Amino acid sequence: MSPIKYNDQFVNRHIGINKKQLGEMLEKIGVSSLKQLIEETIPKHIRLQDELNLPEALSEFEYLEALKKLASQNQNFKSFIGYGYYGTITPSVILRNIFENPGWYTQYTPYQAEISQGRLEALFNFQTMISDLTELPIANASLLDEATAAAEAMSMFYNLKNKRIKNDPFNQFIVSDTIFPHTLDVLKSRAEPLGIKVVLSDWKNFVLPEKTFAVLFQYPDKNGTIEDYTDLITNLKSKELYVAITADILSLTLLKSPGALGADVAIGNTQRFGIPMGFGGPHAAYFATKEKFKRQIPGRIIGLSEDANGNPALRMALQTREQHIKRDKATSNICTAQALLAIMAGMYAVYHGAEGLKAIAKRIHLLAQLLDNTLKEMGFNNENDYFFDTLKIDCLDENARNEIYNIALKHHINLLKIGKYYIGISIDETTQLEDIEQLIIIFDEFNQANHRGSVPRISHQAYHQKAHELSYKIPEKLIRKSEFLKHPIFNSHHTETKMMRYIKRLENKDLSLTHSMIPLGSCTMKLNAATQLRPVSWEAFANIHPFAPAEQTKGYQQILAELETYLCEITGFTACSLQPNSGAQGEYTGLMVIRAYHKANGDTQRNIALIPSSAHGTNPASAVMAGMKVVVVQCDEEGNIDIENLKSKALEYKDQLSCLMVTYPSTHGVFEESIKEICATIHNHGGKVYMDGANMNAQVGLTNPAKIGADVCHLNLHKTFSIPHGGGGPGMGPICVNDSLAPYLPNHPIIKTGGKEGIQAVSAAPWGSASILLISYAYIKMLGRDGVKSATKYAILNSNYIKSSLEQDYDILYVGKNGRTAHELIIDLRSFKPLGIDATDVAKRLIDYGFHAPTLSFPVAGTIMIEPTESESKDELDRFCEAMLQIRREIENIAQGVFNKDNNPLVNAPHTQAVLTATAWNFPYSREAAAYPLPYLRDGYKFWASVARVDNAKGDRNLICTCPPIEAFVEH
Repeated sequence: MSPIKYNDQFVNRHIGINKKQLGEMLEKIGVSSLKQLIEETIPKHIRLQDELNLPEALSEFEYLEALKKLASQNQNFKSFIGYGYYGTITPSVILRNIFENPGWYTQYTPYQAEISQGRLEALFNFQTMISDLTELPIANASLLDEATAAAEAMSMFYNLKNKRIKNDPFNQFIVSDTIFPHTLDVLKSRAEPLGIKVVLSDWKNFVLPEKTFAVLFQYPDKNGTIEDYTDLITNLKSKELYVAITADILSLTLLKSPGALGADVAIGNTQRFGIPMGFGGPHAAYFATKEKFKRQIPGRIIGLSEDANGNPALRMALQTREQHIKRDKATSNICTAQALLAIMAGMYAVYHGAEGLKAIAKRIHLLAQLLDNTLKEMGFNNENDYFFDTLKIDCLDENARNEIYNIALKHHINLLKIGKYYIGISIDETTQLEDIEQLIIIFDEFNQANHRGSVPRISHQAYHQKAHELSYKIPEKLIRKSEFLKHPIFNSHHTETKMMRYIKRLENKDLSLTHSMIPLGSCTMKLNAATQLRPVSWEAFANIHPFAPAEQTKGYQQILAELETYLCEITGFTACSLQPNSGAQGEYTGLMVIRAYHKANGDTQRNIALIPSSAHGTNPASAVMAGMKVVVVQCDEEGNIDIENLKSKALEYKDQLSCLMVTYPSTHGVFEESIKEICATIHNHGGKVYMDGANMNAQVGLTNPAKIGADVCHLNLHKTFSIPHGGGGPGMGPICVNDSLAPYLPNHPIIKTGGKEGIQAVSAAPWGSASILLISYAYIKMLGRDGVKSATKYAILNSNYIKSSLEQDYDILYVGKNGRTAHELIIDLRSFKPLGIDATDVAKRLIDYGFHAPTLSFPVAGTIMIEPTESESKDELDRFCEAMLQIRREIENIAQGVFNKDNNPLVNAPHTQAVLTATAWNFPYSREAAAYPLPYLRDGYKFWASVARVDNAKGDRNLICTCPPIEAFVEH
């Protein structure tokens, strides 16, 4: 390196191993070099010969300076576009203590409830908030976006209506023609492969086909008007039809709720609760429904159970992982949600309380009325007799509409064009009186230019006086009378001091990357570097509306274009879509693109998806959602795809074969030698190969999906490319494809994206959760060509080092031809079953040692799958191995009779402070053995679980997913 270049390179901060440690680790593994290890791990015939065509690495300082220049190319106009995206104010106490706090954003999905009680409570609050505002008793812990939530409601209703109907199903889904266009597009995308027909109709003149199963309304509608659907819903219910309402969450503080209107499901977006627009995301959608649908509701539900000591404890309910259990019988493929954003939205409600939220909503409503009244005086009519925040201004002709729109642009203001003659103006939380005055000036300029007179200006004091004289522009029957957010949690933290401490108390209950490595196999919990995350909250990226004119988003456009190019280079493919909003949605999108390809070639009969038995549960669930039939391919004793079984199935279904879904390296953590033969077999029978990108962390720079013979792959950016998991989301799952599939990449109804023959949108926003794409962009820019490759090498190194450290004491289930693992390894714990010990006991005991458990019983029951990532240092790997070896000695003590089979440190884990400090100690081992089994725990590494082992079964039998009613606190 040149002596005048920045010496402080990001690669040295991201990768945890230094040169001295590298030598020690290679010696332990039994190889002379990292090069030798890679050659023994990755089959020669699929290794890349050339270096990636990526730019050289930038230092963190250089990157931030370059990004500032790109940010300056975005024009941050004041947007009154609305359409589901609005300016909002993130309370600083939430911004600083959650959004920008690694104690919150580096947490993993709360599968281990004992060390997740903080984020579980925050999500429980979110569910309660949604349930209260919608007045529907069951709510989940968020979905990807509003359009996805609408599609999930459609699917749920379809399955409910046709549960006992095998032929000639009810397949007509009626949608009000005042639905957001992006929601409609996603509905059509999801409906087509399932045989559902989405019928757009004027709700006032509904014609219900005989096979109608459900109806969807927007409230307020896309143009901002508030309609009373009460009588129609009553009529629909009398015909045994299901009803969903997609509702603006903030408006429900003033409007009669969907539940009170009679809806079965309420859906929407919580972006208005303190989450920046971010050019489209990420934002937490909501889904609420009636008690009788609690076993059908999609996504994650946080439920209340109790721990081993009888204390209340929160956990994720069973159906949250239904796709892993039901696989091709699952009704949804949801895996990643929007946990971090749901937590922020819930905290927004905790901080403001019911009265605060109502005050925000009322202020918006009054500002909209002030604007409406003044525009009327100027001769402009608002088509919406009743509205919450949005005016639909009649400009009388198209030229006038365009002229007003362009005058607004000159004032750095974005308005919404509606049809030929209308302008839409949506007021939000950030709107000030000065903005209202600016809007009036725009219309006044138009009037003066067209000799229509001018309006006299009035003072701010006069506006304030007028506001006092205004009432609601809401139908009397639709004004909300019911109370909400009465629970103490929403009425106790309205000062910053109390809010800060509440957030910290919850954070302290959760284990995150700030405490120790999170060694989850297939989940890649690597460093989420601060420099990668900093720009996400910059105003030039955070406050851009997703439907802003392209000339205002040149900085974003360049970043997105460069990122697509880099991802194509890394995968070996030629085209990319950044639209899919999660890994599972990426799976679905890839399969839909394959479906479109076959359809374009006249092969509509090709609907068979071959899927290995070891596949992640979302694979078969996604295939069914894409209208395919799943045929399972067996694996051999080594965990590899059974080639003969694959060939037999491919031949049997050669005329109907659509694709193979394969994970590479395999879900078992091995680079299968026969992968090219596998892909060639599928191609020989007319199918395409979809590669699941979950394990891309073991490929970058060394091999790629195109090299192995795949046609399309999705990339979990929240894994390989370092977007934080945030307690279970956000995630992004873009897909990369070869030339044959490029024409079918997803389009968008508002902003042009995708291929010439592209499928309809799969996400509400054109580029999914665009703002967090900055994180993966930074990852590639700061690691550069050599760094991304080094990251892969060290991920493989760390996995093999753990294998070498543990293989004398534990059975390693699968290895490659040369005895090497990829970036993850599986430890088989089934041999301990006769001693009364299973994988769950080892997982819970690891908590006492200060570690999150590895992936539990996947892909093989009774095992744990470990992925150390490249970000961890040797001393952290050693500490983890030391803990695993000490647990092995504890298991041996059970075998020797030192510990009782039914009463030992493993089956009683985790041990809480309450148990350790109780007067009575009824265990046949010491308190020290329970709490401090190794010396390092006394050096600041001890993490205390806030609850003992949680009873999952009890929680499933008695599902409670909202805070107890106020009466429970009064009685208590």
